[in-house]
Amino acid sequence: MDVSRLVKRAKRGNKDALVQLVMVEKDAYYRLALTYTGNQHDALEAMDEMIVKVYENINQLKINEAFFSWSKTILVNACKAIVRKRKRLVLADDVVTVSGVEENQLSTKDDYERSEQLMVIEKLLEYINDQQKEAIQLKYFHDLDYQTIAEMTNVSVGTVKSRVFNGLRKLREHYGGEEIE
Repeated sequence: MDVSRLVKRAKRGNKDALVQLVMVEKDAYYRLALTYTGNQHDALEAMDEMIVKVYENINQLKINEAFFSWSKTILVNACKAIVRKRKRLVLADDVVTVSGVEENQLSTKDDYERSEQLMVIEKLLEYINDQQKEAIQLKYFHDLDYQTIAEMTNVSVGTVKSRVFNGLRKLREHYGGEEIE
C-alpha cells in the first residue's frame, strides 16, 4: 500500500482513500484507544472523533508518510478529552469493567486469565505517575518506538526514555524485581 498516494487522494476529497488508510491500522487504533479510555464504548467514541478530525484536517498534514503517527496523535488527544469529560461526570448506572473488558464477556478460561493478568498489570501501574504509565503502555503494550511516543505526547525523545526508565525502576523497587540489563 502506498500511504503517500492514498493521503494525496484523501486530501483531494476522496473518502474511500481515507477509509482505506484508517482500515489498515484499525486494530492498532482500537488497542491504543482502549489503553487510554479503559472501556470499549469510549474507545470507539474516540476513534469516531479521530476519524472526523482527520477528515476535517487532512490538508494540514505536511508529510504524507507521517499519516499514521499524525492520526494516532489525534486519537490520543481525543481519548484524553473523553477521559477528562468522564471524570467530570458521575454515572450511577456505569457498567463495571475489568481493564476495558465487560464482565459478561469473560466467558472462557483464556479470557478470564487474560483479564486477571490485565488487572494485575493495571494494579502495578498505579504505583507510577500518569506520564510514566502512558509512556510504558505505549512502548510495551503498543510496541511504539520512542520517537513516535515523543510525537504523540508532545515531549522530547529523552523525556520519553526517562519516563519509561524511571517508571520501570519504580516498579522494580516496589516489587523487589531484579535489574534488567
